[in-house]
Amino acid sequence: MYTETSHNPVPPTAALQETAPQGTAPLPTLPPAGGHPAFGPVPPAPPVRPRDKKRVGPAVFVTCLVAAGLLGGGVASGVAAVWPDAPAATGTTAQAAISPVIVNNTESVNAVTAAAQKASPSVVTISVSSGSSGGTGSGIILDTEGHILTNTHVVTLDGAAADAAVEVRTNNGQVYKATIVGTDPLSDLAVIKIDADGLTPATLGDSGAVNVGDKAIAIGAPLGLSGTVTDGIVSAVNRTIETASSATSDGSSSQGGSSQNPFGSQQGLSASAAQDSISINVIQTDAAINPGNSGGALVNAQGEIIGVNVAIASAGSSSSSTQSGNIGVGFSIPINQAKRVAEEIISTGKATHGQLGLSVQDKTSGSSSDFTAGAEVASVTSGSAADKAGLKAGDVVTGLAGRTVTDASELTAAAREQAAGATVKITFQRDGQSQTADITLDAAS
Repeated sequence: MYTETSHNPVPPTAALQETAPQGTAPLPTLPPAGGHPAFGPVPPAPPVRPRDKKRVGPAVFVTCLVAAGLLGGGVASGVAAVWPDAPAATGTTAQAAISPVIVNNTESVNAVTAAAQKASPSVVTISVSSGSSGGTGSGIILDTEGHILTNTHVVTLDGAAADAAVEVRTNNGQVYKATIVGTDPLSDLAVIKIDADGLTPATLGDSGAVNVGDKAIAIGAPLGLSGTVTDGIVSAVNRTIETASSATSDGSSSQGGSSQNPFGSQQGLSASAAQDSISINVIQTDAAINPGNSGGALVNAQGEIIGVNVAIASAGSSSSSTQSGNIGVGFSIPINQAKRVAEEIISTGKATHGQLGLSVQDKTSGSSSDFTAGAEVASVTSGSAADKAGLKAGDVVTGLAGRTVTDASELTAAAREQAAGATVKITFQRDGQSQTADITLDAAS
């Protein structure tokens, strides 16, 4: 059985790692009309491209926070504790000097060089520490006021710290203390702020216009190496993954001082309980992403930010004591979604997300249990958004807010993408007949 706020994951063939913090010790909101000046109006959600094939099985499950996240500050044992199969990081590697994009031959500059040179001044390296734990991640400068977008799992050390100390190193090598404006564990996004002059805000693109095959460039601090640029293509769009929640283990979400944790207690790095996982929609890319890239930029050929790097897939088993790095399957939160969440956090200290108010389970396609064809409603909460829209037990939801829904995780991710109170279209099958209704979403707690 699957509910909106939790999911019982099915162990995948390829385990997934989150581009999360890598530590030095074992780890025990709506804006004013018109939007924030750094963003401009938020583009409407684009229609989902039709799929030629149904996806096999449920959403990909990210078993632990590792791949693009924090890198230990020069202590090899710390790296091994969070990313056991990673090469031992030396003090030189972890403390490598800032490395801005250098163009030695101006007469032979390709698109990747140009895009990286444009976007790199807006990408920072983030150092996080709490007690004996710490690590490094990446972030994206949003405005000249010093707001920086990153992942919740970066600033909470994978959910281990609610009030960690945060420092930021900019592209020119300057280091600043940062404050946490707010975190949003439901989307794994966070905003921090520094007091600095001469910042270069990122140029945000339109993730709704991204095509499979487009150039994709990842910029961040993998393995602590600031200013690293890798490139590849967009491998897939509208991919749904499940990842461990980065809500803090002491029960606080760090959202504007709130002490509520929508997931219950954090079960270490492994999402071993249903309430410890979240479903998010992402862009998939083969651009190399590794520990330290979390919160960094995925950029298009024009140097515009199209995503926030968040997770990678690992060929290793989730139960294995060792885990590999990049294998060419990385994930990035679309910037249109990240922009909405960031605007709300900057405005109110927290973000809102839609909720339907029902329990669903994967609907198998025909006699095969390997294919799913929607999210089957098991029960509807009285008075909820789903109840008011007329949904009933037995209905099979196949679309929400322009997104195709082939399983329960995709339905949850589609609802969470929307702000609370948003009115969207929901499509469902009842007695073999397709129906559409307007639904005004409740607020996820």
